[in-house]
Amino acid sequence: MNLRMTSWSFTFLFAVSSGSMYAQAYPTKPVRLIAPTGPGSPVDIRARWIAEALAPALGQPVVVENKAGAGGNIGTEAAAKSAADGYTLVLAHQGTFAINPHLYTRTGYDPLADFAPITRLVLSPMVLAANPNLPVNSVPELIRLAKEKPGQLTFGSAGNGTPPHMAGELFKRTARIDVVHVPYKGASPALVDLMAGRLSYTFDSAAIQLPQVRTGKIRAIAVTGAKRLPSLPDVPTVSESGLPGFEYWSWMGICAPAGTSKEIVSRLNREIVAILGTQRAHEWFAAQGGEPTGDTPEEFAAFIKAEYAKWGAVVRAAGITVE
Repeated sequence: MNLRMTSWSFTFLFAVSSGSMYAQAYPTKPVRLIAPTGPGSPVDIRARWIAEALAPALGQPVVVENKAGAGGNIGTEAAAKSAADGYTLVLAHQGTFAINPHLYTRTGYDPLADFAPITRLVLSPMVLAANPNLPVNSVPELIRLAKEKPGQLTFGSAGNGTPPHMAGELFKRTARIDVVHVPYKGASPALVDLMAGRLSYTFDSAAIQLPQVRTGKIRAIAVTGAKRLPSLPDVPTVSESGLPGFEYWSWMGICAPAGTSKEIVSRLNREIVAILGTQRAHEWFAAQGGEPTGDTPEEFAAFIKAEYAKWGAVVRAAGITVE
């Protein structure tokens, strides 16, 4: 009996030791980070920044792989079905993890069961921007014009169910206005039509809107966060502009496939959170209109669960669908 116990104990300890040794050796080859969007998008830009910063810490290249399509579902599904060995990561965001599962009959993944959350990267408010020829300079003026012309003002987004669309729907419901949503296949065509005057206004990330705001091609009306952006200090929040309590944040984070060892998840979390705590990270994300927000895997998992429930309720209440 003692011999059996000793043999079993040795086997168990060897397995634990082998796992720890593997985690300590990790990584021994390049790590793939899937960005479930096309090149040049805010998701892609953030993925490439964190990949570049993470590579020296891991001692291996971190290669960004763009897998766009179906609102991010294609790339996220590919990540979910990858080996849980720490060599495939995915940039998770509000659309793929909290909104899409309630919009699509099939996403190919379960955001709550198919992933091992590592950490949040960033929280970002959006910028409410109008065409310069629209006779409004503030949120109250925009709401007043919308009520004077019900059904005539339009707002664009990167597509049905995308974070910019959800921000627009939340604004529409909170302000109690009748405006028309125009979905596009990406943020760029919506921005082009906003500048051309074919849209009244849009909500989108500061990374997308700021360059055109600075050239005067669009007019920043408000930001959707709890405080003003350092890059737009003269632009008020929606909340301080007549809709008290209105806030909308988009978020991004890093996940691995479910089953990835706790040792590898902890290593990745430690390295990424350390990067996010640097002055360089704060300055870079601030220039992009965001705030780095590293947290623990457990905190990120709880956050995803809460966001999943929150936006599921919004999608159902608004009756939003995708074709």
